[in-house]
Amino acid sequence: MAISLDKAFGIHQNALLVRSDRAEVLSSNIANADTPGYKAKDMDFAVALANAQKSNTYRMSKTHDKHFDLSVEIDTSQKYRNPNQPDTGDGNTVDVEVERNMFMQNSMEYQTSLEFLNGKVKSLNKALTGGN
Repeated sequence: MAISLDKAFGIHQNALLVRSDRAEVLSSNIANADTPGYKAKDMDFAVALANAQKSNTYRMSKTHDKHFDLSVEIDTSQKYRNPNQPDTGDGNTVDVEVERNMFMQNSMEYQTSLEFLNGKVKSLNKALTGGN
């Protein structure tokens, strides 16, 4: 009987990828807090996760160079965030406190998914080795 890792791990393997991409976006916002004209960005986690799940489920391989590539890419389309503060005159919309809070929340959710996957791997290992 084959073990389906997709079923065993659930959405957490995809969630790690999407949370990693979101961490890059949020850290870019923090890094550009003093850049004139920089607009804060974020991504829709639910949409990106749904697309990541689709891409892993419906992937077709190319067997010839003239075949179309039918794999679905993870949509991490970034959107500009509505600013919480008035324009300071330089056009920058980054609120550092908001970005740090979102980055911390994203980091905790990443760690949660990582811990869940770690627990699943340990239980699968225990099942395979007979509890040793």
